Amino acid sequence: MEAYKQEFIEFMVESQVLKFGEFTLKSGRKSPFFMNAGAYVTGTQLKRLGEYYAKAIHDNYGLDFDVLFGPAYKGIPLSVATTMAISELYGVDIRYCSNRKEVKDHGDTGILLGSKIKDGDRVVIIEDVTTSGKSIEETFPIIQAQGNVEIKGLMVSLNRMERGKGTKSALEEIQETYGFPANAIVTMEEVIEYLYNKPCQGKVIIDDTMKAAIDAYYAEYGAQ
Repeated sequence: MEAYKQEFIEFMVESQVLKFGEFTLKSGRKSPFFMNAGAYVTGTQLKRLGEYYAKAIHDNYGLDFDVLFGPAYKGIPLSVATTMAISELYGVDIRYCSNRKEVKDHGDTGILLGSKIKDGDRVVIIEDVTTSGKSIEETFPIIQAQGNVEIKGLMVSLNRMERGKGTKSALEEIQETYGFPANAIVTMEEVIEYLYNKPCQGKVIIDDTMKAAIDAYYAEYGAQ
């Protein structure tokens, strides 16, 4: 596993973004782990987060694209932090863009925030985590409506590796539905491999009991 992935797993735990215990998800599923990207709240955290995204985008899609699109609302700071990190780490200037939830009819009008998207632009979409793919359903038509645009892929921070609407993971469903690749900085498989019976932040996060709970969850809800 790449060093930045190991660092990112520790960073999620340290920032209390990735927690283990008993959680009820929006879907109603009872999960032994939960990720809340809203817990990244400081400038230092956002700077580091942008760097991890930048490295993952570089590894998966390269940097030969024009616009990083972050769906509102959580995608807005992600797109800003990551374009800054790409500039700092790789010396490449990528434009950032997000959508507004409400169309603005005065001043900087329209549905887009940041850079406009135009014919010929190559776009990478950035999100925190995708469980159902609902936000892509909303944002894909918005991007397509801007012109003849190529979507190079989607990057999220964590692949939960559980079933979406069918038997496959949400990221696999997105890839099949929309025809562009979908990747994550890390997968839950990598998280489990790295944290199982190893100390992190001074304690063992995934012990035998937690591992059994995770295994039981994936037996019921894991993607095939």
